Amino acid sequence: MIALGVLAVALVAAAGIGILVRRNEGRVREIAPAPKSARAELLTAAGVLDGRPTVLHFSADWCGPCAAVRRVVASVVAELADTPAPPVDLELDIDANPDLARELNVLSLPTTFILDATGQEKFRIAGVPRSADLRSSLGSLSVSGTSE
Repeated sequence: MIALGVLAVALVAAAGIGILVRRNEGRVREIAPAPKSARAELLTAAGVLDGRPTVLHFSADWCGPCAAVRRVVASVVAELADTPAPPVDLELDIDANPDLARELNVLSLPTTFILDATGQEKFRIAGVPRSADLRSSLGSLSVSGTSE
């Protein structure tokens, strides 16, 4: 009987943790600006252009959800192509860029970053982003070309 009670508590705890993790997946979170460091050099070497907002997403060949991120990001970037400062879509393989992934604290795949025109991290998305959230996050950066 005690074993059933322990099992029930474990199942409830696991379900609660699963709900919390699922609730945060795919959400856009605003990030405070980080101090300049080796990060700027790594971003420039990876292809981040100064003067344009960038959607930087890490992926891998073995990552299934990364294909969905690729489609969502490409769609939103294409929609914003006619804005004054259109965003750049930059996909990096985590296995080929471990230093940048470590510097940006990438803990899981897929992970997407929205960088402003100066290369500062504005938003971070774990999981597959929602098109509407990505569009609204990029909207003000693409119109003004700078962070506000």
